[in-house]
Amino acid sequence: MTKTSRSILALSMMALLSACSSLSRDGPTGRAVERGAAGIDQAASYQIVDLTYEVSERIKATPPAFLGTLAQAGSQGPTGLIGPGDTLAVSIFEPSGTLFGGGGIGADSIRSGNGTLPAVVVDGNGAVTIPFGGRVNVAGLTATEAGAAIRRSLVGKVGNPQVVVSVAENAYNAVTVLGEVRQPGRAPLSSNADRILDVIAATGGSPRPVEDVIVSIQRDGQTFTAPLSAVSTSFAENIRLARGDQVNLVYRPRRYSTFGAVGAVADVQMEAGELTLANMISRVGGLDTNSANARSVMVFRFERPQVAQALGLTQPPTPRGVPVVYRLDLEEGVGFFTAGNFVIEPGDILYVPRSGTAELRKFFEAVQSITRVVYDVSVTSALNVD
Repeated sequence: MTKTSRSILALSMMALLSACSSLSRDGPTGRAVERGAAGIDQAASYQIVDLTYEVSERIKATPPAFLGTLAQAGSQGPTGLIGPGDTLAVSIFEPSGTLFGGGGIGADSIRSGNGTLPAVVVDGNGAVTIPFGGRVNVAGLTATEAGAAIRRSLVGKVGNPQVVVSVAENAYNAVTVLGEVRQPGRAPLSSNADRILDVIAATGGSPRPVEDVIVSIQRDGQTFTAPLSAVSTSFAENIRLARGDQVNLVYRPRRYSTFGAVGAVADVQMEAGELTLANMISRVGGLDTNSANARSVMVFRFERPQVAQALGLTQPPTPRGVPVVYRLDLEEGVGFFTAGNFVIEPGDILYVPRSGTAELRKFFEAVQSITRVVYDVSVTSALNVD
């Protein structure tokens, strides 16, 4: 072998060693994951749980508790009270007809004794001005109470007046709705439409799936939050709002990730509704039939402490939860029933390591490619010598 060939061979061997060290760059091997759980190299930072149908049932028996609640923010105060900025419709009936220019006491006079004042706006001091009645304070009153107050201002000036008041435009009893709604802005409150779902519906609803939206209420320097999915299913969360509340609907999409020997390495947004492990695998193209280790399909999750306790795990929790790796054997038929029963949660990571055979095949492919280069160089060198 010539000097050039020996140099090429040396470089090729270095490349081979480099290739060997990069064979598992697709992710850790199944044994590496097991070592991490056993704490062989360092203190164990997670636990491996063999995923069976029974385990999936135990997990489902502990429903996820949503983070946050609006129950403490429920308003007990009255709604429908008149305040500055409201526009009132004031109708006055007085049998004598003197207020509206009528006369007599017959049926015709009764008709002439009905009148509706032009739209009356409550001023900044909470008062309205009524002909013959002067300024009448109506702030903090209901429409019925405001009618009685206006009637009292007319007694002695108009014969036996009857007054009916309604709120034509509600500017005082309103909340501000922002974020993921179709028509953000101010929404009025009334005595029969003062709950948070009423207000969200009045602003066109949210275009996002309820599972991906967080409802936030700000009031008096405090903030209360809960998922919209909880607000729409739990009566205790569908609270009554108070005047001046700021309601913000925040979009927080739920996502999961897939790595390793699967059809697609991806960060995927979860759709509305329940997603099982079987759904998750099928949506990324299934397992790689040429390289996946189907006996070791893994889901990495920060599990809820209640579930960890139900599974008998001793791993200490982190601020995000108890780190757990669920491992499923899909080479057995029963594994598919389990995959269809195991519900995926936001933040889960699916990882499928390559099989030992696939890793060995990658090694020999690297050896073969480098050997071929050495052979070609040797032949070329020999030809050049000739």
